[in-house]
Amino acid sequence: MIDVTRPTVVEPGEFEPQNHFYPRAHNAQIHPLVRYFMELGNDRIAQRYCHLHPEAGTEAVTQALAHVTRHFRWGGADLFTTTTDRGQRRLVVVETNSCPSGQKSMPLIHDNEERGGYEVLLRRSFLPMLKRRVLVEGGLAVIFDKNPMEASGYAATMADLTGEPVHLVPMPPDAEGRDYRWVDRILEVRTGDAFVPIRAAFRYVTQQPWNRIPPMARTVIYNPVVACLAGGRNKMLAAKAYDLHNATIERDGMKIRTPETIWDVARAEIPMWIQRMGGVGVVKNPYSNAGQGVYTITRQSELDDFMALEHTYDRFIVQALIGNQDWSSRGRDGRLYHVGTVPNRRGRIFVADLRVMVGVGPEGFFPVAIYARRSRTPLVDTLDDDSPASWDMLGTNLSLKNPDGTWSSDTGRLLLMDRRDFNQVGVGLDDLIEGYLQTVLSVTAIDEMSKKLLTQKSVFRRRFFAQINPDPTLIEEIIE
Repeated sequence: MIDVTRPTVVEPGEFEPQNHFYPRAHNAQIHPLVRYFMELGNDRIAQRYCHLHPEAGTEAVTQALAHVTRHFRWGGADLFTTTTDRGQRRLVVVETNSCPSGQKSMPLIHDNEERGGYEVLLRRSFLPMLKRRVLVEGGLAVIFDKNPMEASGYAATMADLTGEPVHLVPMPPDAEGRDYRWVDRILEVRTGDAFVPIRAAFRYVTQQPWNRIPPMARTVIYNPVVACLAGGRNKMLAAKAYDLHNATIERDGMKIRTPETIWDVARAEIPMWIQRMGGVGVVKNPYSNAGQGVYTITRQSELDDFMALEHTYDRFIVQALIGNQDWSSRGRDGRLYHVGTVPNRRGRIFVADLRVMVGVGPEGFFPVAIYARRSRTPLVDTLDDDSPASWDMLGTNLSLKNPDGTWSSDTGRLLLMDRRDFNQVGVGLDDLIEGYLQTVLSVTAIDEMSKKLLTQKSVFRRRFFAQINPDPTLIEEIIE
C-alpha cells in the first residue's frame, strides 16, 4: 500500500488495482452499451450526432472532436438530463472541472487491462504531450491535495509506463516550504533532506490551486493552473468562456447548453436576481468545487440563510435552478426540469448527474471515464414548509469535507456504468454521445479562454484577468 500522507517515491511495479478503484467498481462488469460507446471512435460519433442533429455540420463536428487543445488536456463535465415544457430532452452542462475525479468509479472496459483509464489517459495524452515539449532537467511527479486513491493510481501507472520512479507529493494549502518549493518557476520536491527538480508533474491539486502553483511554470504541469483560472475551477470565467465559444460555433449548429447564468453578481444583488428567476435559483461561489459553495434557493428561508453567511470572495454567479415541474426557475429560454433516475419500486425519482471525463491527445479528444451520482432524497412534486431541504433533493456531489480538512466520499449514491446501476440512470447511447460532445465543447471553450489569459511568451496577463474577473480577493491569491 502506497503511503499518501507524505512525499513518496513510487517505483515501477507498485500498481495494485484494489488500491485505486472503489471495491464496487473493481468488481463490476461494465455495461455493454457503455463499452460500445467507449470504443465507438470519433468519426462514428460525429456521424451519429449529425444524423440526430441535422442543423450541425458534419465537418464542423468532426473538427471539434479532432481539435487538439493547447493547455486544457484533461477535463470532465457534470451534466443534467433535462426536459422542457414541450418535452424536449436536453443534456445541460452544470460545470466543467479541470483535473476531475472518476477513474476509481469506472469499471474496466477490458478485464485484462487492470490499470483501466489511468493508463488510457497517461498513454494517450500526458506522455505524448511531453514528447512535444522542451523540458527542464528533473524527475516526474504527481501532486495532489485530495483523492489519494486516484493520485496514487496515476503515480503507479506513470512509473510503470515510463520505467522510472515517480514522486507522489501531497500539496495541501499549508504545505508550502515543507514538501515542495518553486525555484525560478521550476517545481522542486523534497526527497529525504534534499529537494529535487521536476521536469513534468501530473496535477490533482483542485482546491484553489492558484495559491500554491503559478498559472504557468517551467515545469510542465498537466493541466497548467491557467486552465483552472480560465474556467476549469473558476465558474465565473467558465460562463464567459461558454458564451464566447458559442458565438463561434453556433453558425455550425452547435451550442454549449447551460442553465441561464448571471455572472459578476455582488452579494447585495443576489435577492434581486433570485426574484427575477421566479423566487428559485442557484447561487455559487465561483471558485469552489466538490459541491462546496453551492446554494440552492427554493424558499425565502434558504435565501435568508445564505445572506447571513460570511463569504471569502466578493463576487458570485446566479444560475437558473433546474428542479421539478412546478418549481424550476424561469430563464430566458423557459423552464428546464430534471428527468432524473428511473422510478424505483416505491415510485421515487432522484436527481442524477452524469460525469463525462475526456482527454486530449495528438489526434484530438477521447472519452476516459463516465459515472453518475444521485441526490440524497427524491424529488417532490410541490414545495412547502415540510419539504426536504432543496440541496438534499438537488445536490449530487459525493465529496464530504471533514472537520479536520480531510475529504471523504458518500459512495452509497454513486451510480456505476455497470450492468446493475446503468439502467437506473435512464440514459442511452445517444445521451452518452450528446454528453461527450457537450464536454468536448466546454473543455475547448475554456482552453480558448486560457489562451487569452497568456501573452505570446506564455506569461500570465494578471491585469487583463483582473479586468474580466474583477474580484480583488481572488487576484491576491494568485502566485507567480
